[in-house]
Amino acid sequence: MILNTPFPVYRKLANGKSFYKIINDTSFLELQLMGTKILRYKVTAKQYPELLRIKDMIELMHGFEEISEEEFAVMHNKIYF
Repeated sequence: MILNTPFPVYRKLANGKSFYKIINDTSFLELQLMGTKILRYKVTAKQYPELLRIKDMIELMHGFEEISEEEFAVMHNKIYF
């Protein structure tokens, strides 16, 4: 576990195009805005670069910003409408 992080944690890219629910230090859920559509991906990191990306998300590096569970839920709920 990275820095004893209490999972899940929520992040987004600074450009507002991708939202993340980090489930643990090896997996996350991504909501990606593509025009008017929202694509949903579940990622399980198996290679070192993927693990580094999760670490960067948790540590708010390279354009990642912290968001609340509620902000993530609003975007997630839009998938079903």
